[in-house]
Amino acid sequence: MAGDYDRYARYLKTGADDFYQRLCIPPGAGLLDVGCGSGTLVLIAARNGVVAAGVDIAPNWIERARCRASAGHLQADFREADAEALPFADAQFDFVVSMFGGMFAPQHDLVAAEMARVCRPAGTIAMSNWTPAGFAGQMYRIIARYVPAPMITSPFLWGDETVARQRLQPYASTIRMTKRTHSFEYPYPPASVVEFFRENYGPVVAAFGRLDCTGRRALRAELDALWTKWNTCPNGTTCVHSDALEVIATRA
Repeated sequence: MAGDYDRYARYLKTGADDFYQRLCIPPGAGLLDVGCGSGTLVLIAARNGVVAAGVDIAPNWIERARCRASAGHLQADFREADAEALPFADAQFDFVVSMFGGMFAPQHDLVAAEMARVCRPAGTIAMSNWTPAGFAGQMYRIIARYVPAPMITSPFLWGDETVARQRLQPYASTIRMTKRTHSFEYPYPPASVVEFFRENYGPVVAAFGRLDCTGRRALRAELDALWTKWNTCPNGTTCVHSDALEVIATRA
């Protein structure tokens, strides 16, 4: 619930559009987004005539998603819910998707089982997950050195092809995996991007909030260095490319 995920997610909209288009979802199909945040992917689907729903464990982002739907005169079903216990009937959706959301739930096998349970036979389960070696994985590794995470399996294993296949194979007739690149693009320099994340992106907000002044300065310096190293844009702007694994499975 920390920060302002809605503001952060607006910069990932291009990647969300691309992910959605690759799924080729027909109007009238039913879609569930697991870990929907402030609703970006669900609202894209609703604009395209899809019967769309989204769940997230953070009630403030569900409320923001509802406000966005209302402002856009769009019909969408947003619910506060856990990815490990989805409040829907078996085989209710044609497409069950998650873009950098479900991967962060702690019990990964339960997430896979629940996404499969609510997907109809021959339906599509689709995920976009940050990889361990990509930029996002490196950023989280730095944060974890300062603020150790609970003793759970790394969410970035969802970005490992072997692991993702093992988790979904019991429920799928086919699984297709593709490496994709998502871009973080900001009209200001890397140091300002770090400040943007410190103010808006929940895990970074929480990390800074748990450190003393010395720790905050050290974490800030490491994040500044990381964003500067990976930045490909000149002239005071920032463009960082982060690898993701796109997983598209057909429900058995």
